[in-house]
Amino acid sequence: MNTAARKIYLAVVMVTLLIAAGTVGYVAIERMPFLDALYMTVITITIVGYEEVKPLDSAGRVFTIILILTGVGSALYVFSAITETVVGGQLRDILERSAMNRKIHQLENHVILCGYGRFGRIVAEELQRNGKRPVIIEQDPKKEPELIRAEALYIIGSALDEGVLDQAGIASATDIVIATASDPDNVYISLSARDKNAHVRIHARAESDLGMKHLNLAGVNHAISSYQWSALRIANAIARPSVVDFLGLVLPGRGDEEISIEEVTIPSGSHISGKMIAEVERENDRVRVVALKRGAEPISLIPAPETVIAPGDLLIAIGARVSLKNLAVIIER
Repeated sequence: MNTAARKIYLAVVMVTLLIAAGTVGYVAIERMPFLDALYMTVITITIVGYEEVKPLDSAGRVFTIILILTGVGSALYVFSAITETVVGGQLRDILERSAMNRKIHQLENHVILCGYGRFGRIVAEELQRNGKRPVIIEQDPKKEPELIRAEALYIIGSALDEGVLDQAGIASATDIVIATASDPDNVYISLSARDKNAHVRIHARAESDLGMKHLNLAGVNHAISSYQWSALRIANAIARPSVVDFLGLVLPGRGDEEISIEEVTIPSGSHISGKMIAEVERENDRVRVVALKRGAEPISLIPAPETVIAPGDLLIAIGARVSLKNLAVIIER
């Protein structure tokens, strides 16, 4: 609960307790019926000034004085808390966050990203560039303005808290990316995610070789060592500079050239189901199928041209971006 919401909550609790104490006091001191005691309490702490329900004795008057002094202070606190929230725009923030939480709860087949540091920020940008808007879990509240500017769906909290994972919709997510800077935390989150969703694909960052080993033992689908990949990229940029430049060009959404690489899954009843790969390539100019994944079989690189495409196959194709978009449309027919 943020500061503004906490102030309003405390103010409401304070006034409620004050009304309850005043009602009980009038019943005990003045022997008033409950409704009369409640009425006296409300007109006293609000300083309305209506006529008393009955003349008060000395004890009742002392109690009323105390109630007035306490009630005025409580009323001022309530009004200041509400004014601060409304004037500061925090009420709007509370409502917007409530609307965002409802939107997150309605998501299905989405991606969860744990950690919005340098690594996680790049993952989020790439996912959004490719049409996927992840739910981001970040425990540092100082990063909230940045998340707002990025128009992200986010939760401020720790992914180590299973309740936060539930709030992010882990039960209906297809993938979770665990990108914190702590290997033990990443392993724990992986185990929690797998326990809550046996089918979720887990992608986790490792900071060390031991962390990589523990993540694999935890059953993650894809464990990656950021320093290892960076080192390989630098070494290959020296040994095979043209290959590295080519890979930079064909990464989806990257590079300025018109060439890209994409993956598509063949739905049941697709227009190209039953055709050979060679036919698909002839019918779609500047497209080449470079890999095929069928069921639990290992991925087949450079499949034979006479390979017949079946429903459920996953094709990885390289080609002109326009041609790849046209192929995706044809596949959905």
